[in-house]
Amino acid sequence: MDNFNLTGKVAVITGGAGIICSEMARSLAVHGVKTAILDLNKDAAENVAAKLEKKYKIPSIGLSANVLDKASLEGAKEIIDKKLGSVNILINGAGGNSPAATTNVEQMDGSEDPSDTFFGLKIEGFDKVFDLNVKGTIIPTMVFASDMVKNKSGVIINISSMNSYRPLTKIAAYSSAKAAVNNLTQWLAVHFSKTNIRVNAIAPGFLLTNQNRFLLIDEKTGESTPRGRKIINNTPMERYGTPEELTGTLVYLASDLSKFVTGVVIPVDGGFSAYSGV
Repeated sequence: MDNFNLTGKVAVITGGAGIICSEMARSLAVHGVKTAILDLNKDAAENVAAKLEKKYKIPSIGLSANVLDKASLEGAKEIIDKKLGSVNILINGAGGNSPAATTNVEQMDGSEDPSDTFFGLKIEGFDKVFDLNVKGTIIPTMVFASDMVKNKSGVIINISSMNSYRPLTKIAAYSSAKAAVNNLTQWLAVHFSKTNIRVNAIAPGFLLTNQNRFLLIDEKTGESTPRGRKIINNTPMERYGTPEELTGTLVYLASDLSKFVTGVVIPVDGGFSAYSGV
């Protein structure tokens, strides 16, 4: 059980006020980890931190920070170092998609309006998605891994996606950006391997959240939409996951239970990545 002990560690969670990452922060606080919740929305970050601190009696702070602004992150790091101590765990949770990089049709046959297909995608949409998911992983790592190198100890956990394994229709930019996160995870793992910093990633399957509910559930009938049915039909467990179901893998990767594990991307997907559909 000594390998499971996380008490007193300091974790930074980017995108920490979101549904998934706030649950990840909670799961770390349960195990005695001091948490720094970083989010563009300062009020939301402070609210998550206050709830964690009140419930688990573990120090937690919420800060406004932009994962694409190195100076912003460096400013946050100064506060974290002063209030919580040196960072031991970094969760790169900030990410997202853009409608400008999403097609309206799944497969084209040439009869569609080009604006509804690949040819209607906006380069600025790709820029936004790649910046947020890829640079938004690179820049926080540059800032928060610096002390890990000095201390010869640290854990970095990136948040990938099922899209990185099997690209979903419509979301070309998001799928390829998350594939880049997987590759970056492996690259960083090798680069940091002699400094005792481990770098891994979690690839969540399909979770039903407030953000995607309208795409997956028909508001009038309460039944699955055609896209929702495809997801369930191709998930062997035949259901959506929950944010809580990501936390076991998170705690495993954050602790010394996985001290010989680096450079891997672990699917938590109900079997989606293993199923051929036949």
